[in-house]
Amino acid sequence: MADDTDFCADQVRRFDHDRYLTALFAPAAARPALLALYAFNVEVARVRETVSEPLIGQIRLQWWRDAIAELAGGRARKHPVVEALTAVLARGVRPDDFETLLLAREQDLTDEPPATLAALEAYAEGTSGSLARMAATILGGTDAAAQEAARQVGTAWALTGTLRAVPFLARQRRSRLPADLVAQAGLDIDAMYEGRPGPPLAPVARAIADAATARLVHARALRAHRHVHAALLPATLADLHLRRLRRRGFALFDPALLRPAGGAGRLVLAALLRRY
Repeated sequence: MADDTDFCADQVRRFDHDRYLTALFAPAAARPALLALYAFNVEVARVRETVSEPLIGQIRLQWWRDAIAELAGGRARKHPVVEALTAVLARGVRPDDFETLLLAREQDLTDEPPATLAALEAYAEGTSGSLARMAATILGGTDAAAQEAARQVGTAWALTGTLRAVPFLARQRRSRLPADLVAQAGLDIDAMYEGRPGPPLAPVARAIADAATARLVHARALRAHRHVHAALLPATLADLHLRRLRRRGFALFDPALLRPAGGAGRLVLAALLRRY
């Protein structure tokens, strides 16, 4: 079990460093389960980048569905993340809780951008929102306020991540920006792929940022219990990135925005003050 936990911690540290930092503030007893959950998310989030065609991606996602179903029946496949997920189920996360996330991850297998901002928010809620709710459950936050706060924070974090990922995806000639916002702003997607998005990118980014901010405001109004704090800390990081974007006029390709934001210090302060 220690080897499985070490593997999960390493995967999260390498591929989802922000969530790795937040997990460090969880109680020691819950941390292995939290890292196992985040390592599972790393595995399914990277499917799109590791397959050559959508069908293979669907097969990979189905493999995880089957593995979780078997795990619920008491049989763990020989995979360090699957074996580590035993601790996740032991802390109250149900096998069915994974399905919403896996369904949403199927959207990663297409290059078609979301049609609307609402569609992007639904994807963000299905992926990161579901993940945050499971994290809250691991920490004992099964009450309605904790679950709703986690859902809102997770969704906001994914919307913020969508903005941060724009330059990276553009180099692959891909976009997750809502088609309706792109059309309304007159954004030339081909120019964006070449690193020349021009002024029309700003109103698109602002609309997504405003949606993320509204989610954070809602989450904080719920005043979720302190014991789920580690699951809600991505709100602190989201605020940090959103403020930087606003200061830079939503110029997503600005080199200054691609540099590390110093989130570790903000997390320490938020943890000390028990804020999120």
